[in-house]
Amino acid sequence: MHSQDHDRLFLSPPHLGRHEINYVHKAIEDNWVAPAGPNLKGFEDDICAATGAAHCVALSSGTAAIHLGLILLGVGPGDEVLCPSFTFVATANPILYLGATPVFVDSEAETWNICPERLREAIVDRLARGKKLKALLLVHLYGMPAKLTEIMAIAAEFGLPVLEDAAEALGSTFNKQPLGSFGKVGVFSFNGNKILTTSGGGALVTTDAALAHKTRFLATQAKDDAPHYQHSEVGYNYRLSNVLAGIGRGQMGLLDERVKRRREIFAWYREHLAHLPGLTVALAPEPTSSRSNRWLTTILLNAPDPAAPPQPAVTPETVRLQLETHNIESRPLWKPLHLQPLFQAAPMYGGAVCADLFARGLCLPSGTAMTDTELRRVAGALAECF
Repeated sequence: MHSQDHDRLFLSPPHLGRHEINYVHKAIEDNWVAPAGPNLKGFEDDICAATGAAHCVALSSGTAAIHLGLILLGVGPGDEVLCPSFTFVATANPILYLGATPVFVDSEAETWNICPERLREAIVDRLARGKKLKALLLVHLYGMPAKLTEIMAIAAEFGLPVLEDAAEALGSTFNKQPLGSFGKVGVFSFNGNKILTTSGGGALVTTDAALAHKTRFLATQAKDDAPHYQHSEVGYNYRLSNVLAGIGRGQMGLLDERVKRRREIFAWYREHLAHLPGLTVALAPEPTSSRSNRWLTTILLNAPDPAAPPQPAVTPETVRLQLETHNIESRPLWKPLHLQPLFQAAPMYGGAVCADLFARGLCLPSGTAMTDTELRRVAGALAECF
C-alpha cells in the first residue's frame, strides 16, 4: 500500500476538543479581538491551576517567553548561559538575541537531558576562565523530566538562576510536582505541534509577582504609567491575543486526557515494536520520580554489531523515507546545537551522547487523535524496514 491509498499521518497535529469554538466565538461576538480580553486572564488562570504556578503571562510563543525570561534573569551582552546541546534551536536563539553566548552541555543517556556531571564540569571550567555565567537554561526533552534533584542542587551551589524550558513538557511531573515550576522562571509552548495548542502561543510562569509584572510590562511595549505613550526601556510586542487565548481555554480542560492518550500511544508502540530486532522504543523506562507526558514517542536504531556480518545500513533516514512511501511523517531527533553552523563557535562540554542519539533516533507519529488502526499502520511500515 502506498501514499495514494492513505490519508497522511502527521507527527503531532493539533487536536481540538468541543469547547474552543465557544470561547473564540464569544471573543468575536463581544469584539474582544485585541490582545487584551477576558480569555487571556482566564487562560493564564487555567495554566496556573494546571502547573501550580503563582503567576502566568500568556505570550505569542515559547521563544518569546524564553527571550523575556532571560531578560528577567539579567542576561545581556558578554554573559554566558548554560544550555543543553540536544534541544530545538528555539531554546538557544534568545541567548543570541541578547548578545550573550550559549555554553552547550552534553546529555546523559537515561533521560536525554542535560548531564549533571558535564554541567558541573562546564561551570567549573567557565568560572576558572573568568567567564560571566548568568543562568542555566534547563530543557525537558520530549516531555521527559531532567534529573532535577542533581541539576537544581548544582545550580543552587553556584548561585545560578534556572530558566526551565518546559515547552515540550506540559503535564509532565517530577516527584508529583508539575514541570515548569522548578526554575525561577518556567516556559511553555502552545505551538501547533504541542500537547495542547493555541495555534501559536506560549506562556511564562513564575512564583515571583514582581517578575510576572515585569514580563507583562515588557511584552506590551514597555509603556510607562502615563496617559500618553511614554517609554523608558526597550519593549516587545509579545502578548498573546484574546482570540487565541480562547482556543487555549478550551484546550486546557483536556490536559489530563491528552497526557493519558500520549502515554497510551507510547505504551502501544513499546509493546508492538518489541519484536523488531533492529530498534528500541526509546526514553524508557521512566525513573520512579518522573512522569513524562510522552509528547513524542521516539525510537533508537541499534548500533551495528561489529562482530556480525555486514548488513545494508538501516539509518533513521532510510526508515524515514520508507515511512514516507506509506504517507507517514516521521522526524529525526533534534540535531545537537553544537553541530549546527549557527553555533560552531560556541563552547561545548562532552558531545558524544547527544551526537549518538541524533545518529540513531527517529520520532514517530504520536498525535492524540491517532486510532489503533493508524498505530498498526506505522508498526507495519516499520516492520518492512527490519
